[in-house]
Amino acid sequence: MTHPHEVSAARRRDVVDALRRGTVPQAGLDLFAVGLDRFTAALDDDLATAARGGAAFHAIRGEYGSGKTFFARWLAERAKRAGLAASEVQISETETPLHRLETIYRRLTERLTTATHQPSALRAVIDSWFYTLEEELLAEGKIDEDDEEALAQGVDELMELRLADVARTTPAFSAALRGYRQAVSAGDGATAEALIAWLGGQKSVAASARRAAGVRGDLDHFAALGFLQGLLTVLRDCGHPGLLLVLDEVETLQRVRGDVREKSLNALRQLLDEIDAGRFPGLFLVITGTPAFYDGQQGVQRLPPLAQRLATDFTTDPRFDSPRAVQLRLPGFDLAGLGELGRNVREVYAGVARHPERVSERADDAYLAELATAVTGGLGGKVGVAPRIYLRKLVADVLDRVDEHEDFDPRRHYALTVAGPELNEVERNAAAGTADDIELELP
Repeated sequence: MTHPHEVSAARRRDVVDALRRGTVPQAGLDLFAVGLDRFTAALDDDLATAARGGAAFHAIRGEYGSGKTFFARWLAERAKRAGLAASEVQISETETPLHRLETIYRRLTERLTTATHQPSALRAVIDSWFYTLEEELLAEGKIDEDDEEALAQGVDELMELRLADVARTTPAFSAALRGYRQAVSAGDGATAEALIAWLGGQKSVAASARRAAGVRGDLDHFAALGFLQGLLTVLRDCGHPGLLLVLDEVETLQRVRGDVREKSLNALRQLLDEIDAGRFPGLFLVITGTPAFYDGQQGVQRLPPLAQRLATDFTTDPRFDSPRAVQLRLPGFDLAGLGELGRNVREVYAGVARHPERVSERADDAYLAELATAVTGGLGGKVGVAPRIYLRKLVADVLDRVDEHEDFDPRRHYALTVAGPELNEVERNAAAGTADDIELELP
């Protein structure tokens, strides 16, 4: 974990703001991660494998509230610190169906990040790649940097060489890159922007821009894999030796029509086969889903070849799970873990509070444990469902008030309520049958 004194106030504030909204922060998760130490060595090995031009895959398994999205973003931070790019794609039956790999690729590029660039980093990565190719040519000393025509031709030739494998199956990728570079050189910003959009798999790109680059139509399911291959090549050449791609909430496949589910499972199997065949050097693919998705008849078990690939023995005590297995089980929180999570968040909050001593004193360890127990009680005793609401209540209802009001004492002035509007569907189901207003019972 990062030493607390090394963390900027801005980073702490981003974390606190996200928790106040009840969402998983996009960054800074190492500040309050709980229970992930067991995975770090094995996952860092996987990141190193991707960086060396290999490939890796894991299926993350956990019930709602076990921290799958948290885990994915925590891993993305580790990936970016190791120099890789990262992208998190949420699978959804309407917006991002898994059986349409072109939509997966489009969301991938929209969410593409690096240590220095926020989404979408696609244009920054491509510009960096062309700059790298130019520098490589100039370093050879055969071309004068003032000879723009010779330099442009040299970059085109080097680009074609680097993308030779991609061009055999997906020539449109290099054609669009060439068209983009020509548009930039000519000062044609509109065409350049349109071709970046097309390279990112966007639909309805201006026909004039496509004609200028000699490409046609929109990206389809089959070309998407070629574009991913091309993107990995570009990333590697400009200093990002790999890509962590997270497909989050894959369990949504269980809710779609039977034929669509079959296509989606087949698309996932195809992706894993291509990774095994070495088509995507540098790719670290992670999927997340519930146990029902991996074990139930509406999920992975419908496609036996995929089920065999993902099979992992979970009959032993979770303490003895291997962090190198294909499936990684997130056991979720118990009350002790929830209390530890609260203590970590309190320390992050204290770093941006106006009155940090008051925060630490009034929201002491005992109070954080009591709040964890009360929130869990308000959700039918289901600790696994509690983390999001617990952290939101802790930040927005308790820590903010302690920091802002000198005479606010959460033990005397705050009665916890777990009410309908702020709960999502899973939390509402857990809370069903409990009172809407649950007061903290203190000695």
